[in-house]
Amino acid sequence: MSSASSSSSAQAARQHLADQLREIREDSGLTGRKLAELAGWHGVSKVSKIEHGTRPISPEDLREWCRVCDVPPGRTEELLAELRAAAGMWISYKQLNRGGLKQAQESVRARYERVRLMRVYSNKVIPGLLQTQGYTTAALMAVQQEQAVEVDNVAEAVAERMERRRVLFRPDARFMFVLEEAVLWHRTTSHAIHTEQLRHLLATMRMPSVSLGIIPRTADRTIGGQGAWPEESFTMSDFAQVNVELVSGYLTVVQPDEIAMYLRAWDRLFALAVLGSRARALILQAVEALPDE
Repeated sequence: MSSASSSSSAQAARQHLADQLREIREDSGLTGRKLAELAGWHGVSKVSKIEHGTRPISPEDLREWCRVCDVPPGRTEELLAELRAAAGMWISYKQLNRGGLKQAQESVRARYERVRLMRVYSNKVIPGLLQTQGYTTAALMAVQQEQAVEVDNVAEAVAERMERRRVLFRPDARFMFVLEEAVLWHRTTSHAIHTEQLRHLLATMRMPSVSLGIIPRTADRTIGGQGAWPEESFTMSDFAQVNVELVSGYLTVVQPDEIAMYLRAWDRLFALAVLGSRARALILQAVEALPDE
């Protein structure tokens, strides 16, 4: 899935704000040209681009728009909050990692600390909460290289992610994971690190707060005649937010109708997964297939 199509939720949020601004202008009886004149903007093109969602509005311009249209202060603050939320829905990795990988890891800490039910589906990597230090180090070093992160603080970023694993001990939270079996076989690290990681999965799945399901490669995916196809990896925090890590950036979905789509996808995928002893058997098969180093 391309970043353009996957960031449709962010674009929808920006367009929703733009539609509200157009309605505010129309309700005030102003034409686009008159609004631009009163705001001191050159020509009407700026107003048109903002209303069509092709040009994001700045907080300063939004305040001026509201001033010209005589919008009450409370409503202005609501629109500013919506603007900030829309701006944060899609962030490129270049932006996210500008301050280094440690800062990027810290930026999501609060979400893990307040979540009550986290559901994670992965089709390519071991999820962060289930990673060993060796696996995380290899993964973040690859990120640093692939994304040309200038700030060299991989060790600090690894420590932050290891510290994050404490949330698995929270008695008030539950963490559910569904992995495609292929994830167990992707040999992106040394055999020693890979073996340690798989054995760590076996240990972690015994924790009371953790549910680990694996979709076998041989699973019949023709559920209901529709087919439960693999999806992009995603993390659902309660029923309020879904995060998707893509090749070029980080998508946050908060629209209720789109969250519902991810929930339905989760239900389809979870129905395919095996749990308990059957999941452990698949992990052990992957371990036994690794040669000794």
